[in-house]
Amino acid sequence: LIALAAPVEAQQGKPFAKGDLQAGRKMVDKDCNACHVRRFGDVQAAYTRIDRRVNTAAQLQAQITYCNTELGTNYFPDEEEHIAAYLNLTYYKFGP
Repeated sequence: LIALAAPVEAQQGKPFAKGDLQAGRKMVDKDCNACHVRRFGDVQAAYTRIDRRVNTAAQLQAQITYCNTELGTNYFPDEEEHIAAYLNLTYYKFGP
């Protein structure tokens, strides 16, 4: 019964475990950073500002999907997971 009450993310283990960190870093450098600089002044500000939108692994995944659509990068879900894995390790630190 306790396991049912735990958040889904906690039940699933390490978020973005199938993500390739190097591939994610390359995609972020290629497609994400320029937009973040335009919007926030520097790359890290998007991820580290106090009022950031992303506070859970699920929100990170949703934001990456949103950006993928808005930028027209046409990443597949596994490529989005690479980006999420890289951003999670570098900035967010969600999961066990």
